[in-house]
Amino acid sequence: MRLAFLGTPDFALAALKRLVAAGHEIACVYSQPPAPRGRGQALRPSPVQAFAEEQGLRVRTPVSMRDPAEIAAFQALNLDAACVVAFGQILPAAVLEAPRLGSFNLHGSLLPRWRGAAPIQRAIMAGDALTGVEVMRMTEGLDEGPVLASETVRIGPLDTAGTVHDRMAAAGAELLARTLVDIESGEAVETPQSEEGTTYAKKIGPKAARIVWDRPGQEIDRKIRGLSPFPGAWFLLPTDKGPVRVKALLSAFEDVDGPPGQVLDDRLLVGTGAGAARLLRVQREGRGPQDAEAFLRGAPVAAGTRLG
Repeated sequence: MRLAFLGTPDFALAALKRLVAAGHEIACVYSQPPAPRGRGQALRPSPVQAFAEEQGLRVRTPVSMRDPAEIAAFQALNLDAACVVAFGQILPAAVLEAPRLGSFNLHGSLLPRWRGAAPIQRAIMAGDALTGVEVMRMTEGLDEGPVLASETVRIGPLDTAGTVHDRMAAAGAELLARTLVDIESGEAVETPQSEEGTTYAKKIGPKAARIVWDRPGQEIDRKIRGLSPFPGAWFLLPTDKGPVRVKALLSAFEDVDGPPGQVLDDRLLVGTGAGAARLLRVQREGRGPQDAEAFLRGAPVAAGTRLG
């Protein structure tokens, strides 16, 4: 089919690669404009834009798809369908309805649970054991369209947003490719979403990433894993030169009692409001991620230390 692909991050990149491999004609790739990235904060293209340009595909990076000129350019593509995967903009009806067969979104949750911007993170933080990927027909409402296909993904006790993201990206790419075959043949079945059980995955800001140690240990563990690797839940570690920010990237809950924020042994077991969190992987500010064992060899943290 003749397609437009709208996506920005790595999650979307897996789907674009799969559609290219399937032999679809990608009339145009849309992505968010280049943004400051890395230590130097130089403007760099998104993963989707970089790949599309390597493949010689036509690329547009509009600030807003509501711009009348952008709408007219999209309508002029004469598309069979549009595929949207973590694009990062709300699309107007004039864009959604332009393709002959419609516009379809690959979403990272089992709708109507976790509509919105951060479904993977929110699912882990809520303690969900199951999540998934779904292909839905896009409507003007936020992730409210009928579902055409879905596949479940399990969340394990040591899963992070990063590990779940990678499995979901791979599963979603295959699901989207299969669903497009059914859409083209007219065999796709659309099931309206239930309004029962609707939840919203709000975007997670920097202030929400700090660990509050008097919260329950299971909640802290899920927060650590849900925000790993980005933006990273963090705490303050006291040192001779003052407090240092440290990200906690992996943890496990342990049913051990101790004062909230106090290190309970010499292997980074930290007391919480209920139970304790074993920190398994951390990242000191300005350095790379390390397993706790390697981190402690360079900077031992004694039992009794109070984390901020």
